[in-house]
Amino acid sequence: MTKETMQTTRVLFVITTLDMGGAEKHLLWLTAGYRAREIDVDVVYLKGEGRLRPDFESVGARVSKIEFERTTQAFSTWFALASHIRRGAYDVVHTHLLKADALGALACMLARPPVHVQSKHNEEQVLRRALVATVHGILVRRAARIVALSDHVLRYVVDVGKAPEERVDRIYYGIDPTPFEGGDRESTRAALGLGASTHVGLCVARFHPQKDHSTLFRAVGRLKEHGHDVHLLLAGGDPFYNHRATAEAEVRERGLDDVISFLGIREDVPDLLAASDVFVLPSLYEGLGLVYLEAMAASRPVLATRSSAIPEVVVEGETGHLVEIGDDAALAESWGRLAADPERSRRFGVAGRRRVEAVFGLDRMIDETLAVYRKCADRAH
Repeated sequence: MTKETMQTTRVLFVITTLDMGGAEKHLLWLTAGYRAREIDVDVVYLKGEGRLRPDFESVGARVSKIEFERTTQAFSTWFALASHIRRGAYDVVHTHLLKADALGALACMLARPPVHVQSKHNEEQVLRRALVATVHGILVRRAARIVALSDHVLRYVVDVGKAPEERVDRIYYGIDPTPFEGGDRESTRAALGLGASTHVGLCVARFHPQKDHSTLFRAVGRLKEHGHDVHLLLAGGDPFYNHRATAEAEVRERGLDDVISFLGIREDVPDLLAASDVFVLPSLYEGLGLVYLEAMAASRPVLATRSSAIPEVVVEGETGHLVEIGDDAALAESWGRLAADPERSRRFGVAGRRRVEAVFGLDRMIDETLAVYRKCADRAH
């Protein structure tokens, strides 16, 4: 596979789910970029509802599900995936997320595609278990290259996940900022019943302990106690757990029903960003945090934690504020400062948009990923 033959390249993406999440949205944009360059793309996912399947199909990808809802299906899934790879005669098999990486590595041992690449999207906590890390270290070596989406994830998969450092490339997520321009602020705020003077925070995240909604709720409680006119919008789903119900119960117990709204999974995130004044997500860890990039693309200041890869995205005092994990007092104080200083918020938003354009561009991500494929192919020959 050379640069001259890239337009006829056949790529298979294998991912654990096609439900709403950062890795899945990243893959959708990568797929759209490949199709725009006339690269043939198939997508296989293993579990979940596949909410994004129509989006992948709308950009020209062929999508299949090979069932892996229970661990007892691992053996049959392995062989079904290997058969799919053999039939497809793919130039590249590119896997995403831990289960897909593991099953993909085993399937590629049988099918032997010319190139197998794995992408690492997160600080996977299960890799801290010694046995899991050992197995991961063995399987990850079946890939020709490993793509880490941040410097932090690169170090994590090497130091914790036992990946061979000499095979790991760091490629930041890339996004097209255009869809996040010009959202409908007034109509969206009116539809949500938000007052013109209310300072609105938006959090887009699945309900999971990683996202630490509880710290966010405590911060909102502090702001309310001090008389701030604020409102928090929560957009996101809860596909595999029951964490949303827990979050709703905590909001009721804290008496915050009037200042926190649960919106569920939304397709109008650009409008929600336009309706908000600040994006806030105090995660315990993030591989990168695609939603921070979306907020910055919409010229919104960001409040987040000084953890894992987040400082690679959000620059303290330039595009937002970073606080320590679990520090609801600092989070509330930072939010209050932004609410009291619209000009600071505007400057942070403008700087965030410029940073997305300069560092996290979509074409750059596609070019760098295709360069990894070419490097693998050149070494194979």
